[in-house]
Amino acid sequence: MLLSPPLNRKFHNIGLTHVDETGKVKMVNINEKLATKRTSIASSKVYFSSNESFKLLLENKIKKGLLHVSGDVLTVSKIAGICAGKLTFQLIPLCHQVNLSSIDINFRFFPEKNYLSVFGHCETGESKTGVEVEAMVAVSVASLTIFDMCKAVDKKIIIGDLKVLHKSGGKSGDYSLNQELEEYYLGKK
Repeated sequence: MLLSPPLNRKFHNIGLTHVDETGKVKMVNINEKLATKRTSIASSKVYFSSNESFKLLLENKIKKGLLHVSGDVLTVSKIAGICAGKLTFQLIPLCHQVNLSSIDINFRFFPEKNYLSVFGHCETGESKTGVEVEAMVAVSVASLTIFDMCKAVDKKIIIGDLKVLHKSGGKSGDYSLNQELEEYYLGKK
């Protein structure tokens, strides 16, 4: 069943925004939107199957093969996440190109449970569209980079729990998952 807003509305309050009244795909027209400061924080979790493999990540001892060091996993992951966030409009077909003023990737470690949380924070100065997708893409690619660099020592790594923790700006206002957002700010200390 397709839910579409009436044709005379400037903004969609109900229904899918990326389909027209006939159900065909379309890019959202943002010409009439007001430009505001936009921020978003997204997170994911990377679960390791054992304490031994997670400890290698924490000690930066992940190696590729027997002789070559794969590199600083978290630094490479952070750079990959930042690059991916900047390229979101090229990866997600109907996502607008956004002039990002900042992308940051941070990590919080839970060695007792063999996982880490990956956080992505994206911000624009003035934009007509949000940056939630950019934050989620940044976190996804940062997490996938950890998987790629650690898969030689742990084939059972699981990436999950990808979500937006916070967004601000725009017509729809602010949104926060407060308890989980607190975890992000605790990890930044």
